[in-house]
Amino acid sequence: MAATGEALTPQGYIQHHLTNLHVGEGFWSWHVDSLLFSVGLGVLFLWIFRSVAKKATTGVPGKLQCFVEMIVEFVDGSVKETFHGRNPVIAPLALTIFVWVFMMNFMDMVPVDWLPEAAKLLGVGYLKVVPTTDLNITFSLAIGVFVLIIYYSIKVKGISGFVKELTLNPFNHWAMIPVNFLLESVTLIAKPISLALRLFGNLYAGELIFILIALMYGANMALSALGVTLQLGWLIFHILVITLQAFIFMMLTIVYLSMAHEDH
Repeated sequence: MAATGEALTPQGYIQHHLTNLHVGEGFWSWHVDSLLFSVGLGVLFLWIFRSVAKKATTGVPGKLQCFVEMIVEFVDGSVKETFHGRNPVIAPLALTIFVWVFMMNFMDMVPVDWLPEAAKLLGVGYLKVVPTTDLNITFSLAIGVFVLIIYYSIKVKGISGFVKELTLNPFNHWAMIPVNFLLESVTLIAKPISLALRLFGNLYAGELIFILIALMYGANMALSALGVTLQLGWLIFHILVITLQAFIFMMLTIVYLSMAHEDH
């Protein structure tokens, strides 16, 4: 166990790693670490892709350009196969979501004690380095998608069409309007909630497993070899998890926006 763990009980060690660096209290509490890492990774993503775009060549591309082109082609293909409307915003949005969410998820690959211990040397008591293990971040992403769903539903169908969709589906009869509205409202609200909770739950569980493994082999030096093996095994498996969660968040966003563009 790292220095932080030696000064804490096992329960305290786990709680310490799952506590955000925050300012303020209650509703007005700001999770500084989540904001710092999410915004920083977003800026890094924009800088890398902009740099590659500026230096792109039609000749033999470099490794970074090849990698970026592979991601762009993969996302573009996913959008063409899934989105059935016409909107130039969807592909850039899908690319942003996939890369940004993946980069935030990828912070889970950093050993759990490294950055918190470095922050401790600077006088920072708490530091969570994986933004997607913070429900505030995943919900903010999901709410952004939800706003776009409402916006495009009204833009494509009109206010009357959107209201009819909520009140005359699935039962097209005026007597069933209350039932339809209840069913459609639950379905609509469930979209951002499921987006946020799915991403949060998977990354939070993954981070917790890393912490438990670190706690197990750190508490007993005889188990160090086993702990390192478990860390590496979970690390390899977790690479698939973080990639899959970024892909799922992107695909569901594309599907939801495609449904919003359907004008019946």
